[in-house]
Amino acid sequence: MAEENRLARFRAYRARMNERISAIGHREINRFFALDGATYRDGALDARTKELLGLIASLVLRCNDCVDYHLDRCVQLGWSDAELYDAMQVALMVGGSIVIPHLRHAVETLDLLRAEQQRSHQTSD
Repeated sequence: MAEENRLARFRAYRARMNERISAIGHREINRFFALDGATYRDGALDARTKELLGLIASLVLRCNDCVDYHLDRCVQLGWSDAELYDAMQVALMVGGSIVIPHLRHAVETLDLLRAEQQRSHQTSD
C-alpha cells in the first residue's frame, strides 16, 4: 500500500513545488521551465519518442524523480513494457553498472504504473 502511494505523493509534491517555484516570479527560472515543457512537444521527433529519450537520459543521469516523471508520461503515451525495457537496456549500456539501482527503481515504478492502470481499467468496466 505504501508503494502504491509513492506515485501519488510524487505527483502531488511535483505539482505543489512547481507551482511554488513559478510563484517566485524569477524570469530565468520560469523561462527554463517553459523551455523544458516545449522540449517534449512534437517536433522533428514526436512527443512520445522524446519522453522515451528523457527516460533514458534520466536513468543515465541517475535521477529517480526524473525516471518517475518520464515513465509516467511514457505509460500515458502508450509505450509497451517490452519497448520500455529495451530503452532501459540502452540506458544501462550507456551508463554502466552504476545505473542498476535506478533500473530497480524504474522497474518498480513501471510495476506501480501498470497496477494503477489495471485498477483504473477495472473500475471503468
